[in-house]
Amino acid sequence: MAASPTPPPTTLAIPLQPLREPPRRRRWKLVARLLVVTALVTLGAVTVVLLDDAGNDPKPPPPFTVTSLDVRPGTAVPPVPPVPSGPELDDWASKVSRATDIPARTLIAYARAETQMRGRLPDCKLTWITLAGVGRVESHHGKYGGTRVGEDGTLSKPIIGVPLDGSPGVRAIPDTDQGRLDGDAQWDRAVGSMQFLPSTWQEWSLRASGDGAAPDPQNVDDSALTAGRYLCESGGDLSTGEGWWKAVMTYNESTKYGRDVYSGAAAYARKAAELA
Repeated sequence: MAASPTPPPTTLAIPLQPLREPPRRRRWKLVARLLVVTALVTLGAVTVVLLDDAGNDPKPPPPFTVTSLDVRPGTAVPPVPPVPSGPELDDWASKVSRATDIPARTLIAYARAETQMRGRLPDCKLTWITLAGVGRVESHHGKYGGTRVGEDGTLSKPIIGVPLDGSPGVRAIPDTDQGRLDGDAQWDRAVGSMQFLPSTWQEWSLRASGDGAAPDPQNVDDSALTAGRYLCESGGDLSTGEGWWKAVMTYNESTKYGRDVYSGAAAYARKAAELA
């Protein structure tokens, strides 16, 4: 332990006393000091409020919800909202995307698929909301597992389903494509944003861009157009209850599935109509 320092010698000098101010002057100085302190405190409070307000981001819109509808198969068709084309398509997709949680690029794929299928099979009357209803159930419009949709429509990572190996609740479908599309040479797996079996993709797939390349199930344009073709060929006239339900339940033979697709399509149609 260090030794304690020696205290300095005591100073006996008497300090000078300051001159005392008159009482009135002292009172005015005291008031002035109080006013300055009050102003500083108020300014500080205002600054804090301004900083807090500046730091508050606008609240994000509430998540889009889909109400499950108990619809009897074959009896109803989701309402049909208009869909723009050409230069208005991007603005429309951005607006609808913000309101529905569907990626804008996927909405563009749905809308383009509707337009192309009306040219290929005009009697089918396919709508983008039907594709959106299917896409919501199959992969949440290409967002499954944190996947993103690129500007060219290609998914940031492949969406590949579980092996169809006959496990409880799963069909047994041995490999049909040597693993070319799904990476599994033993069992088939559904692929892409619209979840096609490799064998179904090989039969029905279309290339949306028409550039001569092979259709890609991991591209939302190709997947949406292929789904449109499959639904039209399966159901016929999708503007009728019979045709719409036949098409959707050919896609997946489940009443619950059909109702899920219908519920989503109807919800998207209502929201798009509100924004029109």
